[in-house]
Amino acid sequence: QVQLVESGGGLVQAGGSLRLSCAASGRTFRSYTMGWFRQAPGKEREFVAVISWYGSGTAYGDSVKGRFTISRDNAKNAVYLRMNSLKPEDTAVYYCAARSSGTSREPNEYDAWGQGTQVTVSS
Repeated sequence: QVQLVESGGGLVQAGGSLRLSCAASGRTFRSYTMGWFRQAPGKEREFVAVISWYGSGTAYGDSVKGRFTISRDNAKNAVYLRMNSLKPEDTAVYYCAARSSGTSREPNEYDAWGQGTQVTVSS
């Protein structure tokens, strides 16, 4: 099973940008659908973005559409989340997740999760 480690979180002012990275172990990474989710204190885990194993199929949550971009590099076993025009409401722990089937927005349909990386956006 693939193992995931996120990085790139931090503190940024509103309007700023961050790029999150997710490093995956395992030779089968290229066969996984990869997703990003986030969870703010007291809230449920929220779908952010997903990318298919071949990279051309993507989808985004309504709250981030047009501001965030998901991408992957199968040669490097990595998936990325570029976040622009950040807002205070984007503050959350961000998780990457892997799924051995097609794209999904449901967190309970993912097979593996990273430990998360904190993103804090100040106003």
